[in-house]
Amino acid sequence: MKQRTITALLALAVFLPFVIIGGLPFTVLVYILATVGLLELIKMRKIGDYLVPSVIAVFLLWLILYQSTWPSLLNLDKFEWITFVVLIILAYTVLVKNKFTFDHAGFILLATFYLGLGFYYLIEVRNGTEGLSNIFFAFLVIWSTDTGAYIFGRLFGKRKLWPTISPNKTIEGALGGIFLACVVAVVFHAINPFPHSLIIVILVTILASIFGQVGDLVESALKRNYGVKDSGKILPGHGGILDRFDSLLFVLPLLHIIQFFV
Repeated sequence: MKQRTITALLALAVFLPFVIIGGLPFTVLVYILATVGLLELIKMRKIGDYLVPSVIAVFLLWLILYQSTWPSLLNLDKFEWITFVVLIILAYTVLVKNKFTFDHAGFILLATFYLGLGFYYLIEVRNGTEGLSNIFFAFLVIWSTDTGAYIFGRLFGKRKLWPTISPNKTIEGALGGIFLACVVAVVFHAINPFPHSLIIVILVTILASIFGQVGDLVESALKRNYGVKDSGKILPGHGGILDRFDSLLFVLPLLHIIQFFV
C-alpha cells in the first residue's frame, strides 16, 4: 500500500501539470502514454517479436490520435491513410507466410483502435471548450468510483460482481462506487456548474461510473485471458499504463458521444 501511494503521488505530480498546461505538451504526453499502452497490449499477446507490424501499429495509433486539420499527403485524407495502413497490416500476414497470423493482425488492429479512440478523446476533451474543467470532472468520476468501490466493497461486499474476471469486485462495491461518484459530481456541479440540470448531471454520472467499471473489467478480462497480473511494470504497485487508464478509455468516448461536454 505504501508503494502504491508513493507511486500514485509521483504520477499525479508528473501528470497533472501537463493536464493543466494543456496544448502541445499535453498532446505529446498523451501520444507517449497511448504508445506505451499499445506496446503493453502487444507484449501481453506475445507478438512483440514481430517488429514490423508493431511499428506499423504505432504509426496507425498516431494517425488515429492526430487532431489538427489533416494535410493532403498524396491526396489521401486521414480516413484513407488509416484504411491504407490497415490493409498493409493484413497484407503482412501473407508476406511472412502466415507466421504473423490473421488473429495477430486482428488483435493488433482492435488494440490500436481501442487505445487510439480512447486517448483521442482525452486530447479532444482537453482541447475543447471548458476542457480543463471537463477533464477534471471525468477524472473525479473515475477516481471516486474506484474509491467508493474499494471502501463499500471492504465494508459491505458479499456478492461477487464477476468472479471469473475480477474475483475481488463485489456488487456492493460497484454500487458504492456509483454512489460516491454521484456525491462528488453533485459537489462539482455546485462549485463549477455544467449547462445541464442537476438530474442530468447525476444520470450522466451514473452512466459514466458504470462505463468506467466496465472498462476496468474489460482490461481485467484481457489480462486474465493472456495470463498476466498487470499490463506492465512502469508504475510500481499499480502496473502499467492500461491499468491506470482502462476506465478513462471508456468514459471519455461515452461523454463525447452523448454530448455532455458542450
